[in-house]
Amino acid sequence: MLFRSIWDKVKGQAAKDYVLFPLLAGPGAPATLTANATANIIRNLWTFSIIFCGHFPDGVEEFTEEETAEETRGGWYVRQLLGSANLTGGKLFHIMSGNLSFQIEHHLFPDVPAHRYAEISVDVKEACERYGLDYHAGPLPYQLFTVFRKIARLSIPTDAELH
Repeated sequence: MLFRSIWDKVKGQAAKDYVLFPLLAGPGAPATLTANATANIIRNLWTFSIIFCGHFPDGVEEFTEEETAEETRGGWYVRQLLGSANLTGGKLFHIMSGNLSFQIEHHLFPDVPAHRYAEISVDVKEACERYGLDYHAGPLPYQLFTVFRKIARLSIPTDAELH
C-alpha cells in the first residue's frame, strides 16, 4: 500500500514535469523538458549530498537496535550527537541546505525551527567540549569524499564473508 501511494505521487510529478509543463510551453517544450530534467537531477544530487553528509561521513557512529534497546534519555541525546555530522560553510550555504547542514542540531532538537540551528550550534559545541564528546563537522567536499570512501569500503566483502 505504501509503495502504491509513493508510485502514484512519482507518476503525478513526472507527468507534470515531463508532459504537462512542456506541453504548456508550446514551442518551448524541448527547453522546458530539458530544464525540468536538469533541475531534478541537480536537486536530487544536492539532496543526496546534504543528507548523506549529515548521516554517513567518517567519524559518525552507527548503532544497533540492541545498543539502543534500553537507552536512557541522556543516552538518546548522545546517540543523536555521535550519529550525525554537520557541514561547515557560509550563511548562503546553510540557507541552500535548508539549514540541514546543522544535522546534529536537527537530530537533537527536531521541533526547533531550522533557522535557529546555527544559533543553537554554539551551545552544542560548547557542551561537547565540556564533556569530551566529538562534534563532527567539515566542508561539503571533504564530507562527501568520506561518505563515498565509506560506501566503497563497506561494499568490499571481508575475508570472513568470502569464506
